[in-house]
Amino acid sequence: VQLQASGGGLVQAGGSLRLSCAASVRFFSSYAMGWFRQTPGKEREYVAAISWNGGSTWYTDSVRGRFTISRDNAKNTVYLQIDSLKPEDTAVYYCAASADYGDAPVYEYHYWGQGTLVTVSS
Repeated sequence: VQLQASGGGLVQAGGSLRLSCAASVRFFSSYAMGWFRQTPGKEREYVAAISWNGGSTWYTDSVRGRFTISRDNAKNTVYLQIDSLKPEDTAVYYCAASADYGDAPVYEYHYWGQGTLVTVSS
C-alpha cells in the first residue's frame, strides 16, 4: 500500500484547505483510513478516521465541527476538509491505512503516507 498526501499549504486563520490522500492499492474500499498530525517536539496526534465504507467517522475533540473526513472509493482517495483553520492546526498531516474493520477510531494502522505541511498564519 502506498499513500500520497497532498493539499497542504500556507493559509490565513479562518481559511480552509482540503487535504487528499491517494492510495495505490487493490481493494482500497477494504481499508479504514485515518489522518494524523504532528508538530516538532510533540507526539503525533490522531485527528480523524473513517471506516472502510464511510459509515463510521470519528474526530478528536479539538477538530470536531471544523474537520470533515470523507472518502471516494472509486478514486482510491480519502479527504480531510479543514475549515475555520487556527494557528494551532499548523502541523504536518499524515494519512494512514488500516486493514481493520469496525467502527472508527479503533484501528491499527499499518501503512503511512509521507505527510503534507499545513501552516496557518494568524
